[in-house]
Amino acid sequence: MAIPAEDNNFFKQKKYPFILTLSILLIFVTLFLFTTNTTSNPLVFYSNLKHQPKLVPSVSLPTDNSTPKVQKKIPSKEQGLPQKEEALSIDWKLCKDHVTVDYIPCLDNYKAIMALKSRRHMEHRERHCPETSLNCLLPLPKGYKVPVHWPKSRDMIWYDNVPYPKLVEYKKDQHWVVKSGEYLKFPGGGTQFKDGVDHYIEFIEKTLPKIQWGKHIRVVLDVGCGVASFGGYLLDKNVITMSFAPKDEHEAQIQFALERGVPATLSVIGTQKLTFPDNGFDLIHCARCRVHWDADGGKPLYELNRVLRPGGYFAWSATPVYRDDDRDQKVWKAMVAITKAMCWKVVAKADDSSGIGLVIYQKPTSSSCYEKRKENNPPLCENADGKNSSWYARLNNCLTPLPVDGNGKLQSWPKPWPQRLTSKSPSLPSDSKVIGEFNKDSNHWSQLVSDVYADGLSIKWSSVRNVMDMNAGYAGFAAALIDRPIWVMNVVPIDMPDTLSIIMDRGLIGMYHDWCESFSTYPRTYDLIHASFLFKHLEQRCDPIDAVVEIDRILRPNGYLVIHDSMEMLSKLSPILRSLHWSVTLHQNQFLVGRKSFWRPMSS
Repeated sequence: MAIPAEDNNFFKQKKYPFILTLSILLIFVTLFLFTTNTTSNPLVFYSNLKHQPKLVPSVSLPTDNSTPKVQKKIPSKEQGLPQKEEALSIDWKLCKDHVTVDYIPCLDNYKAIMALKSRRHMEHRERHCPETSLNCLLPLPKGYKVPVHWPKSRDMIWYDNVPYPKLVEYKKDQHWVVKSGEYLKFPGGGTQFKDGVDHYIEFIEKTLPKIQWGKHIRVVLDVGCGVASFGGYLLDKNVITMSFAPKDEHEAQIQFALERGVPATLSVIGTQKLTFPDNGFDLIHCARCRVHWDADGGKPLYELNRVLRPGGYFAWSATPVYRDDDRDQKVWKAMVAITKAMCWKVVAKADDSSGIGLVIYQKPTSSSCYEKRKENNPPLCENADGKNSSWYARLNNCLTPLPVDGNGKLQSWPKPWPQRLTSKSPSLPSDSKVIGEFNKDSNHWSQLVSDVYADGLSIKWSSVRNVMDMNAGYAGFAAALIDRPIWVMNVVPIDMPDTLSIIMDRGLIGMYHDWCESFSTYPRTYDLIHASFLFKHLEQRCDPIDAVVEIDRILRPNGYLVIHDSMEMLSKLSPILRSLHWSVTLHQNQFLVGRKSFWRPMSS
């Protein structure tokens, strides 16, 4: 049928506006459908979460490689959290298969350990981190309880929290640890402590009175520490000890130490440097620590020389010191040759009432001995930039040069304790700007801990003993807590300014770490973990959600996480923590306090 002329004119006049209107309507409908689909199916957005540089706090972490599941809830208005924050439900899973209640990702990587070509130098006890992060939660040991509080915990802990009887049986005649009903008890014995560790500590100071525990000697390294009774009893002398041993057949010895509330970490002198700074420790101790000091031409001793401050002491109690059989004397002669080449001198040697022998060496305070050696063997290390570099670094076959100040003079010994805590550190540059920053940092943390942390964050400090500062800076946080019955592991991230030498000059302990990896400690070993402006740097290198999983691994149930950061970062982290069934509160829009519960997901 033909269209009338007037109707034809009508369509010619109206068709362009009609087409435009229809096109706009189609665009809006398309956008609406796309938006609705994306909102109802967040997997579109989260499918590549592990490759995102920013934290997206809404992904499930199953133990397999299935696609993460996300469930959104209404905005949270509880516990002082920001009104905009979305409460997200994360489908957490319990770890399965080879992952046990005491799993340590970088030390229990059996696939990497089995692939090693050699174990001659303790390579199998070193860090071998898996390629993928732990994406599940560890179960609790059966019968796990809130740990015994300090100071009672130094002498007794719950057996169910660390149910490992092997060491009890293996060392039953040496009184390291004994089982008594529901408890493991620590009578202060040890291989070399036949009259008790307190007697042994007095014996060392009597052998060399210059040691002056808790005044001249403040920061100690205990190699192959066992259950760390040496470090535990030194606390009575105002001495802080970094006790370490590998995860080996002496089952759970470091876990025992940390459960007791005694500073300790898992490490080994193998092929890599210890994660401590040069010239940091006042005294290093070894009581039958089973380290072959003369191995590889003396590399383990060169490593001790690196971390021992000039004028510091090495106290060695072992059979070569006091036995005359051929094997022990061969070791002793090797020690004499190596220590002489390193310019160490014997300053004391004695036997105690039980027949245990002790020799004390001292590191030189002047470079003159190095220059007078007939042979430059071992040579002095070349360190052009003057920086510490001990993270995944190979052991040196050279001697670390003595540290000098900004004027080229050899650094002095820190002031006696406790003055060294607040005085200028020998490692602190003489630049007035840096000194000003250090003083400002100390004052800042002193005031912040007094005004906010002490009472304002609802922390039950009487339940806190083991503390970790994930981004320690100058250790102002630890210094401000010095009068409390706690100890702090001051961690200096490898991508942050290196302040660890300054921390140890202050009379505190710490180590380097990369928070994109797991920490070398057992699960459930810290009561409070502190992170000040760490995550904004961390999220540029790796997914901070992995750090949250690691924090959950090493924090004890009922323990605290305190995050001091921007409101934006706190808003990202708080839903993750609440998805773990933690209580989460916000203070002054800059402090987030999470408290871990006993909740674990149901096994499937």
